[in-house]
Amino acid sequence: MKKLFFIFLAFIGVFLFTSCEKFLTVTPKTEMPKDKLFSTEGGFKDALTGLYIQMNSSDAYGAAMTQTTVEQLIGSWDVVSGSTPQRIGLYNFADEGVLNSFETVYGKLYSIIASANSILEHIDANKAVFTNEELYRTIKSECLAIRAYCHLDIIRLFGPVPTAPEEGNKFPYVTTVSKVPNAGISFDSYKQLLLKDLSDAENLVKDVDPILKYSLTQLKNPGISSGYNPVDTYMAYRGIRMNYFAIKGLQARAYMWFNEPEKAYESAKLVIDAKNEDGTTKFRLGSAADFSTAGDFVLTNEHLFGLYDFSMYNRYASTYAMGTIKKGTSATIITNQLYGNTGTDIREANLWELIVLPNQAKCYIIKKYKVAQSPSSIAVDYKQIPMLRLSEMYMIASEAAPLSEAQNYWTTFKQSRNIATTTLPSDLEARKFEILKEFRKEFYAEGQSYFAYKRLNAPKANVLFSPASAKLTYLFPMPRTESINSY
Repeated sequence: MKKLFFIFLAFIGVFLFTSCEKFLTVTPKTEMPKDKLFSTEGGFKDALTGLYIQMNSSDAYGAAMTQTTVEQLIGSWDVVSGSTPQRIGLYNFADEGVLNSFETVYGKLYSIIASANSILEHIDANKAVFTNEELYRTIKSECLAIRAYCHLDIIRLFGPVPTAPEEGNKFPYVTTVSKVPNAGISFDSYKQLLLKDLSDAENLVKDVDPILKYSLTQLKNPGISSGYNPVDTYMAYRGIRMNYFAIKGLQARAYMWFNEPEKAYESAKLVIDAKNEDGTTKFRLGSAADFSTAGDFVLTNEHLFGLYDFSMYNRYASTYAMGTIKKGTSATIITNQLYGNTGTDIREANLWELIVLPNQAKCYIIKKYKVAQSPSSIAVDYKQIPMLRLSEMYMIASEAAPLSEAQNYWTTFKQSRNIATTTLPSDLEARKFEILKEFRKEFYAEGQSYFAYKRLNAPKANVLFSPASAKLTYLFPMPRTESINSY
């Protein structure tokens, strides 16, 4: 059965280059062969696979929303003078390259939403093609969750600061495929639609998702020997899909953005407390051994949802390993400024390395996405871009829980990173900014730190590595394409 997983991944790679445009392009100029695609159960499966492939585009979560464009907003990487990445870090929205970069991201996110909507548009009417209720529910749930995931990032990136929702752009929350432009709606209306999608997605799978019953190890190894032997292995490998716990994690993230901390804590706690049937934890915080022994630099055991990146080895080799994406030439930048020179932090000790470039120049690169080209087994295949992690749930709980409970979560998290435990401030605002410092270390090269700064409307002094000449802003101009695109 292990071979099936690699066949599935190979299929993703082939599908990426041969089928995604055919099946999932939804623009005013082209239309997918919907009647044919959605006339079979297999067609729905293919369409959902294509949806994840779209998410892995370099213009979306394969790079721009995780490792490049959004990270450039907070000075995560060294940049070339006069380049677009430099101007992004300076928030120069008068620059054509900067505008194009964000408009490309904006268009891609709505394109993913359009593809999710195309599946949702047909799934109820064609429910009879499904051989079982569980598969129908799962595919519908994942589409709703992905739609919510992308809409949340649109409002987080291009919308207002949550504490001042009336000061900023208004965007459509798109739930249908149409060539008619959708009107922007209020922040509150957008919130309600997004949370409804997540609630609907949760209700669809809360009784049927295999991840509720089986461990991640079992789900990655479907077969008689693992104890999970489904008739259809499409229901396996839940860690690289928007599963039930990923939905709860996204709820926690969304509730924090919409300033509903009590509900955020409730969702985060459910994920943290999740157990397998044998009583072991469903997800566990990473350890030094994951880095140094397993070589799992992206900590897949923490992933509530990790986007499988078939080309991660090549992406790493052509960017990080070549010094194209780098930070600093001395230990002062990373060891001292980022981690505080603890001498114990497992990230400080294992996640960065000094390399020598062909011109003999030296620079530091992050090893988070360093993976084996051809892993020997599923168990050591770590080609996953983190989309939702357990550590974020601990951060949310540390901020949103009552102080005594929050302190326990904070202590557990810091112990997992092998750093000194500290007492959280009793003042909530001070607590938020104390956690923010750790957030920057934890989610480097994952695209989440900028949103943490924006949610708190953090002043520039708190934004580590922001250039001195940068004019920090959390309010972006309305993408010029908004007035002409349909979704």
